[in-house]
Amino acid sequence: MSSAPDVSRLKEELARLVGFDTQNPPGRERDAAHFVLGLMQQMGCRAEVIDLGDDRTNVVGSFENGPGPSFAFNTHMDVVLAGDGWTSDPFTLREEGGRLYGRGACDAKGPLVAMLEAMRGLIAGRDSWSGTLLGVFVADEEVGSLGAKNYVKTAPKIDYCMIGEPTSCTTVTAHKGSMRPLVRVYGKTAHSGMPDLGVNAILKSARLLDRVVEEHKRVAATSHPLCGNASLTLTRAHGGHADNVVPEHCDFLLDRRMVPGEDEEAVKRAIAELVEAAGREAGTRAEIIDYVPTTGGASETDASHPIVHACQAACLAHNGVASDISGFQGGCDLVHFRSVGAEGVVLGPGELSVAHQPDEYVPVDDLVRAVMIYEDTALTMLGGGRLTNLET
Repeated sequence: MSSAPDVSRLKEELARLVGFDTQNPPGRERDAAHFVLGLMQQMGCRAEVIDLGDDRTNVVGSFENGPGPSFAFNTHMDVVLAGDGWTSDPFTLREEGGRLYGRGACDAKGPLVAMLEAMRGLIAGRDSWSGTLLGVFVADEEVGSLGAKNYVKTAPKIDYCMIGEPTSCTTVTAHKGSMRPLVRVYGKTAHSGMPDLGVNAILKSARLLDRVVEEHKRVAATSHPLCGNASLTLTRAHGGHADNVVPEHCDFLLDRRMVPGEDEEAVKRAIAELVEAAGREAGTRAEIIDYVPTTGGASETDASHPIVHACQAACLAHNGVASDISGFQGGCDLVHFRSVGAEGVVLGPGELSVAHQPDEYVPVDDLVRAVMIYEDTALTMLGGGRLTNLET
């Protein structure tokens, strides 16, 4: 660390970011992105906003400091819907008992302000490292990762990345992926007073439901030591258009969670075969009509990679205790950065269990620790680290 994090600045910037309503859908990260743009420009970065349409916006900053590797800080500006049950305005940051409350406080606007503070420290201490520092703050991670997917299409070479998500300032190296096929089971419309003249698509769906239960049992046998089991379930169903009409089709949204090591194309083929067989066995037609966008596939960084050791050493130095490497049950944007050759980890302030909940919060102490861990991890990977004991 070049200097202690400025706690007042962290609180002030988090308050400003929480105040931007970036609930996704619809997201509308534009105003938040322009605020972050100004902060990165003030610290000396070349920065720009990237318009993705409909007020969806990425903001990217870079600071080139001689030859060497590139290190990207990444997190997202969108948040999940606030919902009910809050004890205060979810878009007005509230401090109480060492905690900062607000939608996005830990997922992921807290990590974002901690990353900005770490970037300031690195730029102020630029005589001690060499390479390129990137701040990549994106739209839409909570729904379909439009921002990260767009960014990596034209991204410069990235050697290392730190993804900001709430992990209680511990190291995450793996996460699940998701796939959501929208399945339609077909029937034939008729007056509900004469149902035998039609084919009831809802009743014909029973075999699909049975097949999903059977397939879940099969895929749940595929397990990952950090992420747990693969899974298949149903999350939405819709059939019929009138109270007195036999439904001619019924739609189901499947949610398939993949673990690192599973092949996405093989998973797609298995689901397609399941759907076709369910229709055949029910004496009707069933097909996948669409795939709903998701964050993406599963990913894992090898635990032996130097960035994992660097992050673990920084965690030990600033948390005061050693912690195990872990994995996410859900997804995040690490997969997209790894798709273009970056190796990285996921770390951030706050507990994952309070994200997406009413009265979401981040502890002030976690924010401060995250800044120091971010900065020291980047410093080590850019050749200036003082944390030499990386075998933690």
